[in-house]
Amino acid sequence: MQDWFFKPGNRRPYIDWMGLDSRIDSTLAESWASVQDYCNAGTSFFARFRLKGWRRLANEVASESLTIGTAGLVVMFALAIPAFQEFDESRFLTGRYAVKFLDRNGNELGKRGILHNDAVPLEEIPDSLIKATLATEDRRFFEHWGIDVIGTARALVTNLQANEVVQGGSSITQQVAKNLFLSSERSLQRKIKEAFLSLLLESRFTKREILKFYFDRAYMGGGTFGVEAASIYYFGKSVRQINLAEAALMAGLFKAPTRYAPHVNLPASRARTNEVLSNLVEAGFYTSGQVHHARLNPAKTIENNNPNSPDWFLDWAFEEVQRIAAGKGEYVLTTRTTIDLDLQKAADEALISAIKRRGRAHRIGTGALVALETDGAVRALTGGTDYGQSQFNRATHAKRQPGSSFKVYVYATALENGFTPNSTIRDSSRSCGRWHPQNYGGSHGSGARMPMYRAMARSLNVPAVELSFKVGREKVIELTQRLGIKGIRKSCSMALGDRGITPLEHAGGIATFANGGKLARPYGILDIVNSKGELIYSRDRDEPEAPQVIKRKVAEQMNWMLQQVVEDGTARRAQLGFTHAVGKTGTSTGPKDVWFVGFTGKYVAVVWLGNDNNRPMSGTTGGGYAAPIWNSFMSVAHKDMNFPTIPGLRPHPVQVAEQQRIAALGGPRASLSGRDEKGSSRLMSDAARDALRRVARAMRKAAGIKEPEPADTGTSPTGPPGRRAGERRSTTFGAVQPRPGEASRRALP
Repeated sequence: MQDWFFKPGNRRPYIDWMGLDSRIDSTLAESWASVQDYCNAGTSFFARFRLKGWRRLANEVASESLTIGTAGLVVMFALAIPAFQEFDESRFLTGRYAVKFLDRNGNELGKRGILHNDAVPLEEIPDSLIKATLATEDRRFFEHWGIDVIGTARALVTNLQANEVVQGGSSITQQVAKNLFLSSERSLQRKIKEAFLSLLLESRFTKREILKFYFDRAYMGGGTFGVEAASIYYFGKSVRQINLAEAALMAGLFKAPTRYAPHVNLPASRARTNEVLSNLVEAGFYTSGQVHHARLNPAKTIENNNPNSPDWFLDWAFEEVQRIAAGKGEYVLTTRTTIDLDLQKAADEALISAIKRRGRAHRIGTGALVALETDGAVRALTGGTDYGQSQFNRATHAKRQPGSSFKVYVYATALENGFTPNSTIRDSSRSCGRWHPQNYGGSHGSGARMPMYRAMARSLNVPAVELSFKVGREKVIELTQRLGIKGIRKSCSMALGDRGITPLEHAGGIATFANGGKLARPYGILDIVNSKGELIYSRDRDEPEAPQVIKRKVAEQMNWMLQQVVEDGTARRAQLGFTHAVGKTGTSTGPKDVWFVGFTGKYVAVVWLGNDNNRPMSGTTGGGYAAPIWNSFMSVAHKDMNFPTIPGLRPHPVQVAEQQRIAALGGPRASLSGRDEKGSSRLMSDAARDALRRVARAMRKAAGIKEPEPADTGTSPTGPPGRRAGERRSTTFGAVQPRPGEASRRALP
């Protein structure tokens, strides 16, 4: 039998396995010996470079510097990535949309885009304007690479000496980067992006091109962008024709356009112009004699018909127009909006006056106020206290922690999942990892049992957190998404409002409950017409009917619970004497944010107070500071009582009396039921009926008509008709009110 291992006929193998094994062993041994020889040779070679003394110290320093430098480059690259992601060359196109805005009655409000004029080449811009701008904004513009380190250091020293910000450290390139790609929000993240984008701009464009971008894109006040549009707006002529005094005035607008605009504050504008003229002399561009004539003959501006332009609203409306008109191929547009200028003025005054009065003492730097009708129509929008100082719109772009005002969505989710306002919950909660919820004041809950509406009225944190665990935090997130609120993420403290939302988003979410559960997404555009007069967009025609995103019963129950917050909870300072007011306070940790969100049967309003840099305020709460601002605005906003009742609540006696008066005069009356036209009206409450009797009695007395004899109603002799046992008479408007605790049980929807 032949073995495959051997050749046939003999015992010699096909392969000399022993020889092969010896060759492999010898080859490996020789290779290892060669490696050792090379290593020994290398060690011997580098041994000659062994350093001692100061040479070794220098080598160590160089090595460590290289290591730290490499790590620094990695960090710089990581910081640069977000900035480079903001770079979009399409934003260099200016004036793409030219939009004229009208209020809902057809009166012109202002313009955006059409005042964005880049038609004048840099060669035709007067030398006086270029020098005035460089002398005031960036004297070393042609010497640095986007970031003026020397100028920034000089501004820092000057500001420290003055103990306030008197000089800016941003170069013209940095300002161009901010105008083109970033917002005006004051934050470290924005400044880092600004620095990297400045370096990128310097590497991509020449100094003359960057200067041209600056002259074309800078905001100059009055809704104008760019020096050509500003020259036409202020002087009624092209920038090519301006003199030295006019050039100095315009150069002074770059720092704070609205503050130094001549039609807003003429003395401040003149002082700023003289400062620019002094800068021209200090920089060596002009002599004192050359600027003397400009000082004696200041620039004269033309009249502007609309100095009180609602700039916060127009900025947001311009964004909405661009979103709606995208892809339609139309760029010269006239837009009718939802703004109410009287309400806008009331919103500005309520917010700004409150911050001026109490802001310094409590370290409140800014705020926002948004007012909608219950269907989402934006009637007023204030995004800060000074549009000229900062155009960052806090009402639409500032994502701030809503604090306890977010609990509205938690309790609404509970109502959707079988809970009722009277469901008993405990003031205690499980821990979530290492985190354990605390109530305001630091306690981890008393363990007491209470109805759900009472926990909400007292704004207790612990029950709200436990409720979010019971119903499921995923369901709370799903509800907020239905209401148009984005960015909420699952977390242990989600029920306490730990994720940022904008005041406008919050207003839309709350408005859904005021709208009986129908989606109330905020909107500001009614219709858009192109340059030919053709209607390219109409909200009534192009937008679908608002869907029912929350059951009406749930909305009514939530509205009743929100009423308890105002009547017997943390928002007593929001109470209105002429109608029902409902809402929720909110105070974040710090506190860094304070809120009040609430509504009547006509308007929904949201107030936020805080600081752009997230600096904590002192001794502020939503109920103590935001609610009074809301009350002040709402007291002015309601000019009559002829509006519906909040869904789920009974008509307010004052509104009932007003309806009776209108009916007696034969005028039109609004439904107070809070139902739609197809819904059935509610039965009149005892309080409303009693108020009507008093109005009728007063009218008969004024007309000299004798009172009718009272019929036998079978009521108790101790009280007026309609009064139940245990009720007491209110001193307000003569209405009958139940004893404490009875109204809550009897009026519960």
